[in-house]
Amino acid sequence: MINFTYYAPTKVIFGKDTVKETGRLLKEAGASKVLIHYGMGHVVKSGLLDEVTGSVEASGISYVLLGGVKPNPRLSLVYEGIELSKREGVDFILAVGGGSAIDSAKAIALGIRNDFDVWDLYTGKRQATDCTPIGTILTISAAGSEMSHGSVITNEDGWLKRAYGSDMLRPVFSILNPELTYTLPSYQTSCGAADMMMHTMERYFTTEEAMEITDRMAKAVLATVMNNTKLALEDPRNYEARAELMWTSSLAHNNLTGCGGTGDWSTHDIEHELGGMFDIAHGAGLAAVWSSWARYVYKVKPSRFAKFARDIFDIEETDDEKAALAGISAMEDFYHSIGMPASVGEMGIKLTDEQIEELAEKGTNGNTRKLGNFKKLDKNDLVEIFRMAR
Repeated sequence: MINFTYYAPTKVIFGKDTVKETGRLLKEAGASKVLIHYGMGHVVKSGLLDEVTGSVEASGISYVLLGGVKPNPRLSLVYEGIELSKREGVDFILAVGGGSAIDSAKAIALGIRNDFDVWDLYTGKRQATDCTPIGTILTISAAGSEMSHGSVITNEDGWLKRAYGSDMLRPVFSILNPELTYTLPSYQTSCGAADMMMHTMERYFTTEEAMEITDRMAKAVLATVMNNTKLALEDPRNYEARAELMWTSSLAHNNLTGCGGTGDWSTHDIEHELGGMFDIAHGAGLAAVWSSWARYVYKVKPSRFAKFARDIFDIEETDDEKAALAGISAMEDFYHSIGMPASVGEMGIKLTDEQIEELAEKGTNGNTRKLGNFKKLDKNDLVEIFRMAR
């Protein structure tokens, strides 16, 4: 077990009718003028935005609105939000939506308080010194951004999808009402499941001797997602299933399941390149590349993959290598059972050799950086993984 620091300062307000608490929470946070940031239309059509603004108005807090967040949130809208917030004197950002709205809000929050191009943070050129406080109202169980320290933004200039992390980005509060996820399309529910599972799996695959308690929590998180995703797909208005998924989404990405190990994160990096090039749903992209990554790296430590197979899928094979491969196949079977792909080709994308070369080139910054920790991956490794994933 390696040394670690665990930090999860976000106040979570969970359950039915909790959106009514928005104004009170903003007042507690000292907000005087809020940017309410949201997505493409459902927040408006469902009446949620009216409920949010009504609560804010009742608390005597001023606000401005900025909608239009797309999946794989765009840098251009972040710039618009920064300019609007500075002009209006915004001192708090409230994201209403899923991971994309929250990630975009986090980028705006950084841009308000740092006197340089916010994209420099995402490319690693600079580090933030300050951040406008953030709150969230979650509408999809998936990214875990409601408690995480990270943000992922896509720059339309070159279609680069990049991440930035800082504890300053952890929301002050997050409102989690499972009822807000009732109307999600089945595909989005499944994408969310794949996303939260991958947040746990990225942390699970470590070459250190992991902590027993962390492994047990990871097993519980994965089992909970797998069980309740199927229940939610069968009955979208099953409150208990939706509640389990929403809380598990937060636990999967607040680093609870990462204590004591380094984790890997190369699957996320690989998907970011696909997402940048093809604008695909993040969870589906993760599912599409994971098994190719797994088959490429498992021999570094077959025992870890074998433990995953035995703990998660009850595989009884005693030979570690055979058990590892059986576990990877079982994961693919689960993805298929909830309508997720297990290869890029299953998403209707036919990767050309030229596209693979570009993906690998961008993913490694011209072969100047290596991805992951379980096995350090260079450009040639990425080329092979993308070929396997076709």
